[in-house]
Amino acid sequence: MKIFLALALSTITLCHAETTTPHPPKQKWSFQGAFGTFKRDELQRGFQVYKEVCSACHSLKRIRFRDLKSLGFNEAEIKAIAAGYEVKDGPNADGEMFQRKALPSDAIPSPFPNDNAARAANNGALPPDLSLIVKAREGGADYVHALMNGYTAPPAGIVIEGGRHYNQYFPDGQISMAKPLTDGQVTYADGTEATVDQMSRDVTTFLAWAAEPEAEQRKQMGVKVIAYLLFMTVIFYFTMRRIWKGVR
Repeated sequence: MKIFLALALSTITLCHAETTTPHPPKQKWSFQGAFGTFKRDELQRGFQVYKEVCSACHSLKRIRFRDLKSLGFNEAEIKAIAAGYEVKDGPNADGEMFQRKALPSDAIPSPFPNDNAARAANNGALPPDLSLIVKAREGGADYVHALMNGYTAPPAGIVIEGGRHYNQYFPDGQISMAKPLTDGQVTYADGTEATVDQMSRDVTTFLAWAAEPEAEQRKQMGVKVIAYLLFMTVIFYFTMRRIWKGVR
């Protein structure tokens, strides 16, 4: 009986080990830490990857075209980017909705008119909005980067359901999204080689910015507040010493 229980427990342990999702590898990001900042070249390349690859399925509802100024684009470039999209507006004088070219004040339009249309185009799966994806997933930027690099052949004994793909970093290993990136898929204007790892790093950096566009300003304000408090602490200390110097 004891031998049987030991074998059963060992089998359960082995099965659990085989199905446990590995933790995403730790990456070094320029925006991490109290003094971290976003590199503008990475942000612009990341936006290019989102625009040319990810935006076919995923929305970015919280970002407006004018927000792209933080990426280093000037007003003329932002207007040109916005003009490449169409948004629904109206009603007009006849009470009808109409399509027009997007303006810098518009939000980046979603690729689908509604969730049902998105599911219908993706075998029933709803592609998540990417505005807060880095903050919404455990592991943050490390997880997003690992996910885009985690497509491999399934281990022996793993049966992939129809319409799904194996990704070692996705819970249960089966994900509805096909491998999104391949080497050379985009052509970077700055000549950077567009490997899968490079593109995934760039778009992850962009999505980290999209999740918190005000992060740099918040950190700068925090540093100023701490410096002010330290300065005032020194002033108060010496003031206290002067007031109480005659008291023993």
